[in-house]
Amino acid sequence: MVILKSHKVHGGTLSYCRHASEATGTPMTFSIFIPAGEGPFPLLVWLSGLTCTEDNFTTKAGAYGAAAAAGLAIVAPDTSPRGQGVADDLAYDLGQGAGFYVDATQEPWAKHFQMESYITGDLLAVVGQDFPVDLARVGISGHSMGGHGALTLALRHSNLFRSVSAFAPICSPSRCDWGRKAFTAYLGAHETAWMPHDACVLIEAGAAKFDDILVDQGTGDDFLESQLKPELLAAACKAAGQTLTLRMQPGYDHSYFFMTSFIADHVAWHAARL
Repeated sequence: MVILKSHKVHGGTLSYCRHASEATGTPMTFSIFIPAGEGPFPLLVWLSGLTCTEDNFTTKAGAYGAAAAAGLAIVAPDTSPRGQGVADDLAYDLGQGAGFYVDATQEPWAKHFQMESYITGDLLAVVGQDFPVDLARVGISGHSMGGHGALTLALRHSNLFRSVSAFAPICSPSRCDWGRKAFTAYLGAHETAWMPHDACVLIEAGAAKFDDILVDQGTGDDFLESQLKPELLAAACKAAGQTLTLRMQPGYDHSYFFMTSFIADHVAWHAARL
């Protein structure tokens, strides 16, 4: 693990890092904020959305003041493997920048696009080894594609994550164009392979329950009806007895202006559970 650069912020330290990932077979990058003090600190994993890198949340979300006050570390990884020899697509919603936090089984993606294994394995391992964080106290959150990732990884790996929240998540990727396109490419044409990566299906099937799931969704989001479908998540949670706090925020869109308006709530929400 190499620290590429670091900055002092809100009394803590923000570092940009690169390390070799066994899961993806490529170098991977992430940012990590460590608050002042000795630690070990609880850790929040942030997963970004389509087209993002580790830099979008880091520079736009405005999370570190709240994280410093709560004594919470935050790690924000890149959204996919990148580099020479890594498969890509001309469209923004497939390939580099669009890993969807699944382990691809189809060519040409399977060689490098192993993002579920990366997040739950290599990333946590390197952060736990090189920074003062407590891997027994980890939460996960994200936006859009990353909100989908946060929900599904938490439900699939409840042994790793103790809290989960999301901003404008793709709630049921098997029932929207973004998800169906990505799942067909990464997991194949048979929809049975998609179901273990759809949060609504996982909840309906009895996935491990959390005390609560926090979701913020803007009513002015252009993707609300066509891609995100929070009503499906609400219905799945109600049917399964999973507590869901779904906050429909009037007029907010899909941008980081939305996230920076409510990120302190999510930081405090995770800190209280970690």
